[in-house]
Amino acid sequence: MAGLPTLILLLCAAKDVMPSSSHWKPTWPSYRVPVILPQSTLNLDKPQFDAEARLEVVSPCGPACHKSSPLPTYEEVKNYLSYETLYANGSLTETEVGIYILSNSGDESRGKSRTKRQIYGYDSRFSIFGKDFLLNYPFSTSVKLSTGCTGTLVAEKHVLTAAHCIHDGKSYVKGAQKLRVGFLKPKLKDGSKGANITNSAIPEKMKFQWIRVKRTHVPKGWIKGNANDIGMDYDYALLELKKPHKRKFMKIGVSPPARHLPGGRIHFSGYDNDRPGNLVYRFCDVKDETYDLLYQQCDAQPGASGSGVYVRMWKRQDRKWERKIIGIFSGHQWVDMNGTPQDFNVAVRITPLKYAQICYWIKGNYLDCREG
Repeated sequence: MAGLPTLILLLCAAKDVMPSSSHWKPTWPSYRVPVILPQSTLNLDKPQFDAEARLEVVSPCGPACHKSSPLPTYEEVKNYLSYETLYANGSLTETEVGIYILSNSGDESRGKSRTKRQIYGYDSRFSIFGKDFLLNYPFSTSVKLSTGCTGTLVAEKHVLTAAHCIHDGKSYVKGAQKLRVGFLKPKLKDGSKGANITNSAIPEKMKFQWIRVKRTHVPKGWIKGNANDIGMDYDYALLELKKPHKRKFMKIGVSPPARHLPGGRIHFSGYDNDRPGNLVYRFCDVKDETYDLLYQQCDAQPGASGSGVYVRMWKRQDRKWERKIIGIFSGHQWVDMNGTPQDFNVAVRITPLKYAQICYWIKGNYLDCREG
């Protein structure tokens, strides 16, 4: 294992292998994922928790702006992928990371097997009703944060969301220290609890059951003073719950190019604040992309930010269809398209580097994060 001197080698190492054109099924590609490992950890002063939670993020930098920006250097990328960890007792640490490429020797077989409405025209969102849908996969993976955003279950104790739901770029938001995650549960007429429920206990409404967050990881690329200021590239965070949630979760995956997505579409569900108490599902076409962002016009409202953006593709080695989270819904952008203002909703793509980072946060072992 050895550090690489340039970002170009990192990007080349993350080159995807797509199925041949004769393969009719949209298939998950195999990626050689870099390794991100912590190098040192420092204790920081306890944050003030004085920022207001923002349910949407607005940026004027669109696809052309991002595409014309210079690539960050290797040292800049290491800085962006370093991260802060906030604990439930209010303590805060900063972890510096190293980025590495592993050779495929001994691992070849695994690699091969592998306030503005954001509504566009007719509102194409679907409110999901009834416990038969809400409590079943994939809708059951969507959870609500006590700060007002949405998150997605990505492991037994982990929730993926947007960084701006926790941190405004300068400070942690009010409520971040006592952050909770809400799970929709049926509210029973007779008040019964537990697994042994009689037929007379008919659910009449849904309610949230809350679990406290043990710790939160936010990349330094989101924190102002460290990141480039042109957009939302690092608007993601991972929450670790104090106890397992016992639900089926959705794995993360490296975002394929938009042209390889089934129908060119993405899907996500969130708790839009114009439909309180409702889980809202939508899907739409990807209109444009950069290395870090997906631009689309999925109808959405504040509250949906932090939702996991997913697609369903064929997993060749397991011979089955599988959904994976390939991005995080961030917010809204007005973009100058040939002199005409155009608005988009934006999702942060899970790149090979971000996959390696998030996976390590979840697993704590880079050997379990070699396939994206």
